Amino acid sequence: MANREAIRELQTRLASRLRTARDEGLSVSWLAVKAGGRNYLFPLAQSGEIFPIGGVQSVPFALPWFLGVVNLRGGLYGVVDVARFMAEVAGLPPLASGAAKAGPRTVVTLNAALDVNCALLVDVLAGLRNPQVFGSRLPPEPDAPSFFGNRFSDTQGEQWQEVNLQSLSQHPRFLSITAQAHS
Repeated sequence: MANREAIRELQTRLASRLRTARDEGLSVSWLAVKAGGRNYLFPLAQSGEIFPIGGVQSVPFALPWFLGVVNLRGGLYGVVDVARFMAEVAGLPPLASGAAKAGPRTVVTLNAALDVNCALLVDVLAGLRNPQVFGSRLPPEPDAPSFFGNRFSDTQGEQWQEVNLQSLSQHPRFLSITAQAHS
């Protein structure tokens, strides 16, 4: 129970910092998240709200990375498991068994301006990041999907992949959740 309250408190603090950053135009550029043992940077302007979720309704005949739909504040959102989607679509190595996070689950919605009711399931919210916390920046790999932006290395040596959520929301595979379409 204490763990659940700590997660809610973190989510509340992050949501407050997101609102402040947007309102004051601070130099914060990304929401940092972890999924499937990998680090991702979601552009702050393309990210929406953060929610703890439960009760996702599965959708028959959907691909494994599309977990189903959930009601968030009265809106119906599709839930995408970021780790599984990246492993399948971006050609990343498959996740080790047990890589999925146990316990309360968290989603980040896409910004309403993108006009896609989608929530991205992540393992960890790692806070807000600005360009100054990174020591190096590399362009995406030549064979990277179109929604991958630059790759960054922080001062602790961790690697981060920027994900353009607008490009992701328009990617043909992201928009096609049915298993039959790809068999």
